[in-house]
Amino acid sequence: MSKIQEFNDLHCAQELLFLGNAWDVLSALALEKAGFQAIGTTSWGIANSLGYADGEWIDFQHHLNIIQAIAEQVNIPVSADIEAGYGHDEQSIIDNVLRTADVGVAGINIEDSFKKQTGLRNITKHCHLLANMRARLDNHGYKDFFINARTDTYLLLMHPFEETMMRAQAYSESGASGVFIPGLIDINEISAITSNVDAPINLLSLPGLTNCQLLKELGVRRLSFGNALSDKIIAYLSQHAAQLVKDQDTSSLYV
Repeated sequence: MSKIQEFNDLHCAQELLFLGNAWDVLSALALEKAGFQAIGTTSWGIANSLGYADGEWIDFQHHLNIIQAIAEQVNIPVSADIEAGYGHDEQSIIDNVLRTADVGVAGINIEDSFKKQTGLRNITKHCHLLANMRARLDNHGYKDFFINARTDTYLLLMHPFEETMMRAQAYSESGASGVFIPGLIDINEISAITSNVDAPINLLSLPGLTNCQLLKELGVRRLSFGNALSDKIIAYLSQHAAQLVKDQDTSSLYV
C-alpha cells in the first residue's frame, strides 16, 4: 500500500487520527517510536528551529529539504505544512505543491490566508486554486494525494461560523481531501460543521480542546497539536540551559 493510500485510510478508520507534529528528523523519529501513525510537519516549529518567525520567511527550498529529510527517515505517512504555498500566483503555488509531493509526502496543508498581508483569499479564487491543484496532482501520478484545506476564519474573523461553513463546503466540493479549521473550539459549532461538510474535519489542539475521544464523538476525524510540543521542548531547553549557567554545575544533567 502506498503512503498516500495509507494516509487516506487513516482518515476513514474507526479511531480519530491523532497526528504528531514534527519540526526536524529527530522529533519525527521520536513521534514515530512513540506510536503515532502519521506525522504532520509544523511550519512554525521548523521556522523557529532555524531562527525565523512563521509566515513563509524561510526560502522554500530550505523548508522543503527539511520536509524531505523527515519523509525519508520515517516509515509512516507524512503531511507537509507549506503554509499558503510559498507562491505569488496560482501557478507558482501549484508548482510548489508538486515539488512537495515529489519528496515523498502523502499530503499537504494549504492555507487560505495571506502571509505578507492580512485577510483571507477570495473564496472563488481559492476554490479555483484547489481544483487546479487536484487536477495537476492527478495528472502527475499523485491521485488521492491528501489536500488538507486549512481555513483561517476562526483566526481572523470576529464571527466566523457561517463563513467557515461556506468555505469548508466549497473547498470540499473543489477537490480538497479534508478541511482544517484551527481556532474552532465550540462544541456545537464543531458538531454542526462535521455534520454538514462532506470531508474529514481536522482541528488544532488548544486549551480546552484536547481529548481525542470527545472530538471523535463530535465527528472530527483528525487532531493535531501544531507547534505546542516544539514550544514545550524549547521552553524546557531554555529553562535547563539557564539553570546550568546559574549553578555553574552540570550535575542536573545526570539526575
